[in-house]
Amino acid sequence: MEKTVEDPPTSAVLLYHCHFSQVIFNSVETFYIPGRDVTCHYAFTQHFIPHLKDWIGIFRLGWKTTPKQQEVQFKAYCLPKDDEYYQFCYVGQDDVVQGASISFQFHPENEEDILVVTTQGEVEEIEQHNKDCVSLQKQNSHMQTELQKKQEELETLQSINKKWELKVKEQEDCWETELRQLKEQNQKMSSENEKMEIRVDQLQAQLSNREKEMEKLVQGDQDKTEQLEHLLTEQRKDQKKLERPLEEMKQNETTAMKKQQELTDENFHLSRRLSENRIICNVLLEGENDLLKRENSRLLSYMGLDFNSLPYQVSISDEGGTGQNPGLVYGNPYSDIQESSSPSLLSIKKCPICKDDICDYTLEQQQMQSLCSNCPICGKIFPIFEDHVFCHSL
Repeated sequence: MEKTVEDPPTSAVLLYHCHFSQVIFNSVETFYIPGRDVTCHYAFTQHFIPHLKDWIGIFRLGWKTTPKQQEVQFKAYCLPKDDEYYQFCYVGQDDVVQGASISFQFHPENEEDILVVTTQGEVEEIEQHNKDCVSLQKQNSHMQTELQKKQEELETLQSINKKWELKVKEQEDCWETELRQLKEQNQKMSSENEKMEIRVDQLQAQLSNREKEMEKLVQGDQDKTEQLEHLLTEQRKDQKKLERPLEEMKQNETTAMKKQQELTDENFHLSRRLSENRIICNVLLEGENDLLKRENSRLLSYMGLDFNSLPYQVSISDEGGTGQNPGLVYGNPYSDIQESSSPSLLSIKKCPICKDDICDYTLEQQQMQSLCSNCPICGKIFPIFEDHVFCHSL
């Protein structure tokens, strides 16, 4: 960004058309010593956006203050050598001056100590010239400050104006759109209104025809209503006649349901008792069979005979599932009793209503009591009483 130009750019000539308030130069000295590097301090305002092609040059005139500081250094070999007044200028990429510093000179630091022989008129002219320069610098600084404020106000007003212009444009576009839509709706409504008028005429003609048809239908409905009322009266009379037989049928049905439930419960209990009696019978028969086996074995051992050495064996019949015990040599002496008692144990009657089998529980109890007796010797209960007593006698 270092550049030194003796003549300002063409865009810097018209100062009133430049945005000088966008770049602020700070810490500018009243003069700089020739032969030394000059550092330029500057800052950007809030709305300014710098570009890569922007540059800073030394021109004749000045500027001041902003918060963010920037700096650039000018080498001594490229600085002016004359006593003219200069200022720092920030030039944008489009050669537009964006900011300028207050004016300054290039002269040695000890120039004030040099003895210069001048006339009184020249001295007064120089003093007057210096006073004018100081006054002009103050006026320039004041005007620059005022210009900066006005420029900021102008930018604010311009941004507000742009916003309002955008809003006005949007509102105008919206109104134009609404107006166009309203015109289209108006045309549609007009065409629909014409269609509706034609439709109303058609509906009025249809309505008159329907009214005539309705009168005919109402007359027919009145005749049918009278017929239905007559039929309803007769139906109510018939219903009253049928109410009593229906009530009797309901009572009979309730009684039959109760009887059926009682018979079902009784059948269930009898079936359960029959199953229990069958189980008891099977248990007793198995116990009696085991007892007979043991007694036969004991008797054979008492007589000194071996069951396997017998010349004959008792054949076992599987028919009916009630054959003799294979351990009995002489057969079961109580087989006749068991066969004769089996029908009584399993004496079954059929229910005349549900046709289920019913076991005679009284006969079953009597048979069970006849099979079990107390031994007078040992006091134990045995189902085969005579055989047990015979064993005691041996």
